[in-house]
Amino acid sequence: MCRANFSSRSRRVAGNPIVSTVPFDENGKFHGFLRLPYSRDDSAWGAIMIPLCVVQNGVGPTALLTGANHGDEYEGPIALQDLAHSLQPEDITGRVIIVPAFNYPAFKSGRRVSPIDGRNLNRIFPGRPDGTVSEKIADYFARTLVPMADLVVDFHSGGKTLDFVPFACSHVLDNKNQQAACTAAVAAFNAPYTLTLLEIDNVGMYDTEVEGQGKVFVTTELGGGGTATARTAGIAKRGVRNVLKHAGILAGEPERGPSVVLDMPDSDCFVVSEDHGLIEAMVDLGEEVQAGDVVARIWSSERTGQAPVECRAARSGVLISRHFPGLVQAGDCVAVVGVREE
Repeated sequence: MCRANFSSRSRRVAGNPIVSTVPFDENGKFHGFLRLPYSRDDSAWGAIMIPLCVVQNGVGPTALLTGANHGDEYEGPIALQDLAHSLQPEDITGRVIIVPAFNYPAFKSGRRVSPIDGRNLNRIFPGRPDGTVSEKIADYFARTLVPMADLVVDFHSGGKTLDFVPFACSHVLDNKNQQAACTAAVAAFNAPYTLTLLEIDNVGMYDTEVEGQGKVFVTTELGGGGTATARTAGIAKRGVRNVLKHAGILAGEPERGPSVVLDMPDSDCFVVSEDHGLIEAMVDLGEEVQAGDVVARIWSSERTGQAPVECRAARSGVLISRHFPGLVQAGDCVAVVGVREE
């Protein structure tokens, strides 16, 4: 389909060239795009077309749902494509804004970061309306979409370099009422693991922007290795509907099942390599570890006869993440330990 113009009801912020091809304030179901003009060698007046679905029925809360903030993470896009296909206006009260592939250039190329400008979308918020492609996307979300929302769900997994036990996550916040609201939404998601995280690298994150605007925020890590499984995609599909039910947008009660509750209180939860070589996992995901346990060994990739370097846990708990590729470099995160809440 070719369009000569865009809906007069779609919203645009000053200085940002992105426009929506569908309205945000009309009842019904609309499939379209966020259109970002992008002049390049192969298309002088071209555009990046970020898929978008808006479903609205009457007055109620607004949920903003995003996947592929990093382009090599697939549970979110699968769950949100499924939701965009199946959700109907009569199913909801309020509004649902669905962006299955938030960082569309990275998603199309199967990369963590954008192939156009090399920027990590999840480290450049609040973005710039006159910046690079990624900065313009960040600015549009920060100044247009997030202010519309009451609830934001941003799906993540480990991409090509990490693997996680499937968890939903809230953050430690200064505003304890807001933190409690986020924690309740994460509990409603009901992933096999539920985590409270003190974020140690939150400058420029989408999470930080959303929480700074006072919104209820849910994020996840649902697997990894640059793919999705039937199990992890199923967790994402069920979880997003659970959160919409929790918010009163979908009717019914969230589906409940067992969930292991964990905390990540400080940087001691991270095990970081100081060497490069061939990594040997000594503990599998979901297994218990004690402080001082060897969670991985790093063998020389250049010669035989050398003893491996041992990587040890600084905390007791559950192994919730591991390095995925077989080779590791100095500075890589090789494992993460979550602490059981008492």
